[in-house]
Amino acid sequence: MAAKAKDFSATDMTPQQVSNEEIDAILSYIDNYVPPVETVATATSGEPAVTYVADYEKNLTLFYFLIVLLGVQVVVIFAISNSLKSFIRLKTLKDKSNTLKTIALIIGAIGFSAQANALSFTGPGASTEKTPWLLVENNDIIVLVILNITLLFVILHFKRLFMEVATMVRPPKVKKAIKSTQSTLQNVLTDAVPIEKEHTILMEHEYDGIRELDNNLPPWWVWMFYATIVFAVVYIFNYHVFRTGDLQIDEYNKSIKQAELEVNAYLDKMAMNVDETNATLMTEASDLATGKVLFEANCVVCHNPQGEGNIGPNLTDDVSVYGFDIKEIFGVVKNGTANGMPEHSSKLNPIQLQQVSSFVLSLPMVKGKVPEGDIVRE
Repeated sequence: MAAKAKDFSATDMTPQQVSNEEIDAILSYIDNYVPPVETVATATSGEPAVTYVADYEKNLTLFYFLIVLLGVQVVVIFAISNSLKSFIRLKTLKDKSNTLKTIALIIGAIGFSAQANALSFTGPGASTEKTPWLLVENNDIIVLVILNITLLFVILHFKRLFMEVATMVRPPKVKKAIKSTQSTLQNVLTDAVPIEKEHTILMEHEYDGIRELDNNLPPWWVWMFYATIVFAVVYIFNYHVFRTGDLQIDEYNKSIKQAELEVNAYLDKMAMNVDETNATLMTEASDLATGKVLFEANCVVCHNPQGEGNIGPNLTDDVSVYGFDIKEIFGVVKNGTANGMPEHSSKLNPIQLQQVSSFVLSLPMVKGKVPEGDIVRE
């Protein structure tokens, strides 16, 4: 019996007025309890009939939602009914009383439908973790949906009735409210005095029967004037006091510098578009000096410092294997040759290749390695 106690709710058991024999009979019944065999109805074909069991957990959730929605709609109906008190006379209030009685009958139908259907509470001790405390059948959900839809139509009818009564009872006040809104907007934009009150702003002077009205300036114009004052203060502090902004001259100078940077970047980019088809001989001292540095770093191992040749051929004599044109020398330095000359395009950019090629062509003649090749300078 102790093993079965955990399956029930954890509540204190009340004392029972039973004798020892009755206690023994109860314990014997519990120990020898055999659950009854559930009989399954069979169809005419002999196969077991399908028994549909409602999803009580889902139905209970829908039941909560529909009950809350029903309550909200009832509150709305009572709120609209109370609002009609200021528009409807006593006779109509009597009709409202009849309407409320009808609503009460509708609400009462909920309890009736709950009893008419299978809406039932779970008995003490029969609830488990998977069994809700209230068993709501599908028919109960359908009835609640119908009641909610009915009350929704009642609310819509009450709303239409309320608007009609309000229009009939208080049309002047509605028009007055619209006129008041228009008047307020006109005052905000123009601040004009009505014609019937213009005598209050007449000035004392008169010229040929013409008098002047002391109208105020339009508020929108005054606001724009104040905005220009604020703008002027911000402008002075931004450009002249704190100097957080650039004046026109400073902005112009900065734009010129930026344009120069962009032009130089463009020229540098275009200068890199040099290959053996458009290389030109560079004669500037700065370019030749850079070419000399590059020659000493990359070429002296094979051609010696003065270009007289070592492993590679003499670069200063009248005989050349690859020619004396800047484009030909540029191509040799860039791509290398099949007889041991390495390529330098992976180490030098096109400008540097052009500079070192121009430096090679500027070298004075020096006696060194035996001339190679049969191309003679013309």
